Amino acid sequence: MAGIDEAGRGPLAGPVTAAAVVLPPNWISSGLPPELAELNDSKQLSESKRERLFAALHQFPEVDFGIAIVDAGEIDRVNILQATHAAMNRALAKLRQPARHALVDGNPVKTLTVQQTAIVKGDSLSFSIAAASILAKVTRDRLMVDYDREFPAYGFAKHKGYGTKQHLAAIAEHGPSPIHRLTFAPLKPPAQRELF
Repeated sequence: MAGIDEAGRGPLAGPVTAAAVVLPPNWISSGLPPELAELNDSKQLSESKRERLFAALHQFPEVDFGIAIVDAGEIDRVNILQATHAAMNRALAKLRQPARHALVDGNPVKTLTVQQTAIVKGDSLSFSIAAASILAKVTRDRLMVDYDREFPAYGFAKHKGYGTKQHLAAIAEHGPSPIHRLTFAPLKPPAQRELF
């Protein structure tokens, strides 16, 4: 059974990422290893704790996971919902062993390639979804730090592409970068301009 979660649906720039995680079944009886004792919804954790748990998840070879990234160009082509669902399916496809069932954070995903159970606030109710949320979030945050080096005018390392005052001011001054989502307001041109 795989837990699935995503990161980056709301930002104005950068990719959306998703992760699928299968934790070892024997951990149900033995409990989580001490290194993963703080496993929780990534939004409830500090950056340093997320980084520590990200590293810990990588150190256990019996933890099976897949991570997928869908870039801003694809998001603009298909829309953010479809891009998010595509990332989830691609993450599932990267598991070493195919999952037979998925626990999905939030609402059901109609296009998911396996049977699923959707759990509202699942990232705080399921260890496997929490692990997926950490892998997806840390992966995306690291990408945005890399993009900050490539496009330093926007402050991506600080706001990770979300629509902060600083970010909106940078867009107004410099225009969009190659990683901005051009179909997202305020980047999308007004409807009247499109008609011309």
